[in-house]
Amino acid sequence: MLREIYRDPVYDGATDPVVVIEPGGRGWWMFYTQRRATHPDPGPGVSWVHGSRIGVARSRDGLDWHYAGTLEPDAGGLELTAGPPPADVYRTHWAPEVVFDGTGWRMYLTEIDGVPDRWPGHARTIVAYRSSDLASWRRLGPLDLASDRVIDAGVARGPDARWRLWYKDEASDSITRVAVSDDLESWRDGGVAIGGRPHEGPSAFELDGRWWMIVDEWRGMGVFVSDDAVHWGRQGGPDDVVLGAGAVPGRGFGHHGAPVRDGDTLWYYFFAQPATTPDAGGDGAAADDVEARRCAVYRVRLRVDADRLVCEAEPMH
Repeated sequence: MLREIYRDPVYDGATDPVVVIEPGGRGWWMFYTQRRATHPDPGPGVSWVHGSRIGVARSRDGLDWHYAGTLEPDAGGLELTAGPPPADVYRTHWAPEVVFDGTGWRMYLTEIDGVPDRWPGHARTIVAYRSSDLASWRRLGPLDLASDRVIDAGVARGPDARWRLWYKDEASDSITRVAVSDDLESWRDGGVAIGGRPHEGPSAFELDGRWWMIVDEWRGMGVFVSDDAVHWGRQGGPDDVVLGAGAVPGRGFGHHGAPVRDGDTLWYYFFAQPATTPDAGGDGAAADDVEARRCAVYRVRLRVDADRLVCEAEPMH
């Protein structure tokens, strides 16, 4: 059984984690959606999953984490600010993706105007930022993608040296589309990457000479494999998942995460809501009980065994 790696000390709603390691291994940074799980008055409906800031935690080893604050908007972009976020906010930030481009850091952040209390009727955009230190982020602007209902960017450089940004397009029945770039500045539409069953939170990476993508199907994680990071096939049958029910403590299962490479080891950090069940709504947004809204971050080691991607729990110490 997995053990919790991190919980958000403000609202206990750490979701969509992405972890990066500074060059030279000087420190580990976690960026995550700071869901307002325990906010005393978040608003009606699904307001509690909106109005979120990006939380930041830091670590020396990837295991023991301490809260560092939130990325607060300013005139130029975002600035790491110690302490809790403001009690009332006027913009929603979700699902940060952070990558190193060879000289500095890029963030691709889902942004929504206001604090919606329902899903329909609200545009969602993916906005690019740059940073040299992971604390101060300069806003570059929104990307021109397939629709105005796009969330959950996952970015990697493929074997053809082109950058690809995979994302959930809610206007296309919540499947994964892809945009392609040679320079991380201009992007062109690459069409549908993963169709079929609705899903979110795509993350792609290379392991043992092949490319893999993990997506959140709200019942565990679907796995796809590719030789070129362009054409993808599902691992196993249509209902096969990893990190399904029973993989995490409680009744929950694995949700939206991202990989990080530490030497020869590839970790996958993800979140789960231990009290959420598939019958209660896999994304947990309909939960009225505060206890069912709480989230925790976990990690597994990714490896390939007999041409299949497997998630390996760390030994408990």
